[in-house]
Amino acid sequence: MTSKTRKVRIGIIGCGGIANGKHLPTLKRMDEVELVAFCDLIPERAEAARAEYGIEGAQTYEDYHALLADEGIEVVHVLTPNDSHAEIAIAALEAKKHVMSEKPMAKTAEQARAMAAAARRTGKKLTVGYDNRFREDSQLLYQICRRGDLGEIYYARALAVRRRMVPTWGVFLDEAKQGGGPLIDIGTHALDLTLWLMDNYRPKMVVGTTYHKLAARKNAANAWGTWDPEKFTVEDSAMGFVVMENGASIAIESSWALNTLEVNEAKAILCGTEAGADMLDGLRINGDDLGKLYVKNVDLKGRRDQWGPTLEMRRWIDAIIDDTDVVVKPEQTVVVSEIIEGLYTSAQSGQPYLF
Repeated sequence: MTSKTRKVRIGIIGCGGIANGKHLPTLKRMDEVELVAFCDLIPERAEAARAEYGIEGAQTYEDYHALLADEGIEVVHVLTPNDSHAEIAIAALEAKKHVMSEKPMAKTAEQARAMAAAARRTGKKLTVGYDNRFREDSQLLYQICRRGDLGEIYYARALAVRRRMVPTWGVFLDEAKQGGGPLIDIGTHALDLTLWLMDNYRPKMVVGTTYHKLAARKNAANAWGTWDPEKFTVEDSAMGFVVMENGASIAIESSWALNTLEVNEAKAILCGTEAGADMLDGLRINGDDLGKLYVKNVDLKGRRDQWGPTLEMRRWIDAIIDDTDVVVKPEQTVVVSEIIEGLYTSAQSGQPYLF
């Protein structure tokens, strides 16, 4: 059996929304993957996932330690609330499993650094589910940036703005479980995407503000049904500004509920010395040539099922089978967590946060 035809045996820890909406259906379609174990604190969810996605003989567990004890499992996906990512991922790495953790990497920067250290110590692969890097526009813009078309990218905006899309299920509104609201939930996607496109991971300082302005409203309009103000313990929007060591800067905008019509989620705007780019209406490149300003609209015709989570999982499984580097590296995602924590700290203290 060659390396390309062997099966990667995967265990799933956390069988909730992100598992069923992204990981399980995507992995199920991959010939090289066998979904062999499912763990959830709610046994019925693990049983349902096994019935729909598991191979014959797949096991279910309530305790993730029991899943990790199975030496036949090579890979674990950690799809639990933010506060348990680090605990479970580190235990899985030490049990000699490769690990994909859903975003954000962890609830705190200290936990994220501990995860990266565990990966280095054990020699196992660790990655984080920042699937927006794998969109067609993201992949193409990354190549454009690396080729140098934009020149030095010295200013960017990381956008994760919703008008009224507050997630009202699970533990999204619980600060103790999640560590925050839209900034750590969707702002983390926009920030990861922007840092990756800029290839700049050395922050110098941040200033952040968080708002709890609309969360207290009863019977509020919302795409996923009105929220309970008593349970809305996180911010409804958060903004920030990051200064990098080389002088580049990034403005971050994130919201679940904001009175705005300018809605953009997981998008980046890049400004360089030679040209600029944005993802606001497809992929656009702007600049000047021969004394005239131009805008280039890039024609994106790729099939949707070839991008996003599909390409993300493809690259992840290939890295395991071929023993190559992961695309989303833990050293990069640690910086995302550090910046987010710095923004929250600055918002609470009212002072800039220095790295």
